Amino acid sequence: MPCLEILKLREFSLGLRNKLSQLNSFNFPFLPHASCLIPCLRQVNFHYLEASTPVMKKLTVFFFLLGAMQQSVAQTAVIDSSRFPRLTTFTAQQDHDHMKQQLGIRKLRPGRSGNENAPDHANYDESLANPCPELPDALTLNKGTKVTNAATWMQQRRPELIELFEKEVYGRLPKNIPAVSWHVKATDREVVNRIPVVAKWLVGKVDNSQYPLISVEINMMLVVPANVKGPVPVLMMFGGRPVFPAPAQPSPDEMDKLNAAFKTMMISADPPVKAIFDKYPAYQPITRLAGPNFFAPAKAEAELTPQERLLAAGWGYCTIETNSIQADNGAGLTRGIIGLCNQGQPRKPDDWGTLRAWAWGAARGLDYLETDPLVDARKVGIEGVSRYGKAALVTMAFEPRFAVGLIGSSGKGGTTLHRRVFGEAVENLAGGGEYHWMAGNYLRYAAEEGVSGKKTGCDLPVDSHELIALAAPRPLFISYGIPEKGDAKWLDQTGSYMAVIAAGSVYKLLGGKDLGKSNDYRMEKIPPVLSGLLDGELAWRQHDGGHTDAPNFTHFIPWANRVLK
Repeated sequence: MPCLEILKLREFSLGLRNKLSQLNSFNFPFLPHASCLIPCLRQVNFHYLEASTPVMKKLTVFFFLLGAMQQSVAQTAVIDSSRFPRLTTFTAQQDHDHMKQQLGIRKLRPGRSGNENAPDHANYDESLANPCPELPDALTLNKGTKVTNAATWMQQRRPELIELFEKEVYGRLPKNIPAVSWHVKATDREVVNRIPVVAKWLVGKVDNSQYPLISVEINMMLVVPANVKGPVPVLMMFGGRPVFPAPAQPSPDEMDKLNAAFKTMMISADPPVKAIFDKYPAYQPITRLAGPNFFAPAKAEAELTPQERLLAAGWGYCTIETNSIQADNGAGLTRGIIGLCNQGQPRKPDDWGTLRAWAWGAARGLDYLETDPLVDARKVGIEGVSRYGKAALVTMAFEPRFAVGLIGSSGKGGTTLHRRVFGEAVENLAGGGEYHWMAGNYLRYAAEEGVSGKKTGCDLPVDSHELIALAAPRPLFISYGIPEKGDAKWLDQTGSYMAVIAAGSVYKLLGGKDLGKSNDYRMEKIPPVLSGLLDGELAWRQHDGGHTDAPNFTHFIPWANRVLK
């Protein structure tokens, strides 16, 4: 087909695609098939980039009418914002300053640089890493009484620790969190690495009737193997926007129908286009994408993704988009679920931070999974790496329905001890780039001058070993890589290992098994790389890769199958 003719078709299709995408959220009775045309338009097979002026003149009128219809409908949905508190818009710096003002902090100590060559680089001298080597005792009540049995832990000590973590570190959940209504947006039967799966795109709509200026819709994708009998265990994974792993495509006969309908639509909007199609009757604007090749060699074991490994082992997985719950920046704290609950106003010092909000979103995702017959709701785990590793640990600590956790390279705010001064520091978490993860009160522990005086991580009444202990006796797998491959010293792997060792006493009290070492965190040394400690409900393994937990999935899955009874 000559270039000019293809160009005419292309420009019409691209313009129509854009307009239909915009109109797709409205219910037009005269465009009943707009939503089904969008996927077709994405697959239109065009090869050139320039436009035909006569065609564009005709399309201008068409698109103008579509735009006018869209604007008319949109105007009917305008919210009377005068009925609600005004939405606060801060930059991250403004929000950070506002929190410091509430706390009476005049000066914060700056965070350290991860660049070892920078003049303000973080400390990497182990001899300087423990300014306050004595950790708070996880098994001593606030009044000084020792905890010697599971009942005292569950009824007294655990609530004490939750109160301290909520007030000083991660923030409290508000009492007015609105309900979430889940619906299945799309279901697809697909094939992932030769395994048949059922994939469901799920959206959790948060009730915003009390403050309609903010809308929150939680995005989640559930993928379960279709070749396994009964409900399956599922690992929820924090991350970005979820996508279908291998979307199914129409059959050749169905593609013929789509092409026929597409040609009819184009001809109706621009009748001269019919002459082009008549001239090239075999031309099909919409083509199939390349599908799986079942004759190709199987993927090498080393090439399997964590998701493929889960499916092969009879597990499902569920990816949840953190940004659909709460944005990962300080400027977003008056939006998302935190902003919705605060009706667009800034946080108070003990309000929840982003890590706690993500954990709340994961729990709402679990609400849905408990209703899905494909899922064994007694065996739903949570996973994350880096900041998502922090969120996964917070989820395990505060949401007891999660059965198992895989905590990857979480660093400070996750498994690493706060009072350790090695790599990332309390001052970094309290700085303008990370403070939104934490409660506002956490900033006080980086204060150099203020109404509460100077404070450091040594002044914290709790530390990360106690956060790990809040998950006990449920299984918890702590994963790290090595600095040489990109899992930087900044994360303080040693500080994490110390915390896991210290948390072991609580696991043993509750009838679980820890790493099989003593609980003397000052004496025990981090084991060699690749020598996992996987015999108990509390597990540790440092792989020889980078900032990822993928190399540990070959160990996590059989471990989880064993400890999930």
